[in-house]
Amino acid sequence: MRLLQLQGGGSFSLVEFQGNNVPPYAILSHTWGPNNEEVIYQDLLSGTGEGKSGYRKLTFCAKQAAKDGLQYIWIDTCCINKDSSAELSEAINSMFRWYYEAVKCYVFLSDVSTAGSAETSVTFPETRWFTRGWTLQELLAPARVEFFSREGDLLGDKHSRVQEISEITNIATEALEGRIMSSFCVEERMSWASRRETTHKEDKAIGWQWLKYGPHSKSEPVWDTV
Repeated sequence: MRLLQLQGGGSFSLVEFQGNNVPPYAILSHTWGPNNEEVIYQDLLSGTGEGKSGYRKLTFCAKQAAKDGLQYIWIDTCCINKDSSAELSEAINSMFRWYYEAVKCYVFLSDVSTAGSAETSVTFPETRWFTRGWTLQELLAPARVEFFSREGDLLGDKHSRVQEISEITNIATEALEGRIMSSFCVEERMSWASRRETTHKEDKAIGWQWLKYGPHSKSEPVWDTV
């Protein structure tokens, strides 16, 4: 697993960990902006990421992690080398576990503002984040999920807003609060994804396998650890 570590002067370094040697880390959940504005793995290697608007997500996540006493963060845009098909495939299959094992998940809502920018902002229930396919596992897998505006202001967490989130997503509050997923039938679990969209149709088949089979094995019909 490759993690980001904030260095002195505000720069980042990529650090790789193997097996069970992964240190405590925070993980980011967000919706992608224009691809050319997200900081990718190659940008960090070349030192060209700071000029992109997506760099604010890195600095936000790192600063918030530091407040929580964490040195490492994981962000999908830049911690995966997407030029490597083998690495990308492994990352997709590991994604649920990585979110599940994170100390905290920070949800960065780029379309929600706390600065009164009504023309370019939506309310919490209207955020695009609740409509995207990949963010479903990012909501359910981590035990601790915190929501932030694009200014970095805390909007609450999964537990304090559980009833509202349940109404927005049609996901049972018990599932949001951590009840073992095998308590819910496959049909109900699949219904949680029914109103969500992905950029590519094949992402639904790949990214939602955990809803049907569980996050750890394609052959496992239910969760036994989540």
